Amino acid sequence: MTHTGTCLTCELVRRRDEGHAPLWDNIHRTDHWDVVHSYNTSLPGWLVLIARRHIEAIDELTDKEAAELGVLLQRTSAALREVVGCAKTYVIQFAEAAEHPHVHFHVIPRMADQPEERRSLSIFGYLGVPEAERVSEEKMNQIAVGVRRLIANED
Repeated sequence: MTHTGTCLTCELVRRRDEGHAPLWDNIHRTDHWDVVHSYNTSLPGWLVLIARRHIEAIDELTDKEAAELGVLLQRTSAALREVVGCAKTYVIQFAEAAEHPHVHFHVIPRMADQPEERRSLSIFGYLGVPEAERVSEEKMNQIAVGVRRLIANED
């Protein structure tokens, strides 16, 4: 599928390719995927795995992209468990937002003490929050360092 509009996700991949991304937006890169911290969340450790090429549906993944994705989802989830102390992670993929039609997977820490009203799909209440409620850049970078170290040790 060819995307004709502006894809913010592609612009962010390009920024990483050019070496202009902050640490939290450049945690780990593989041949086919980027691992970043979500920029508009109030939940520390909300990570996103982003396909490095523009595709809009999972069935468009190559075998290599799919194989790398499986390993990366497991490693990212394990790293989050250690870095933020979550009980498990949620992995969600929609690629429906107008500015983000590009395949990306949300890897979201579900804390042991997560309020019932913020579990399952209600976790999205932590996303798209006003700037004043967002995880600070300092905190995102701190999480990025820990996750990067743990994922890199697996390579």
